[in-house]
Amino acid sequence: MSESSPSNSSLYQEFLAERDEVMRHKWLLSEQAGSDVGIETALIDWVLNCRTEWKKNFLKKKK
Repeated sequence: MSESSPSNSSLYQEFLAERDEVMRHKWLLSEQAGSDVGIETALIDWVLNCRTEWKKNFLKKKK
């Protein structure tokens, strides 16, 4: 891939990091529930309860 490919963009890298966090959150919620809660439930819960703090920490690490 070239230097200017979308996969090298900081926005894409942030998306991948966010996706990983949502998947980790899904696993944690599913473990607590004793069954798979589904991606939609995990995503909504993560956005409402975790994303703001995660984003602050993510941006600090980029500096």
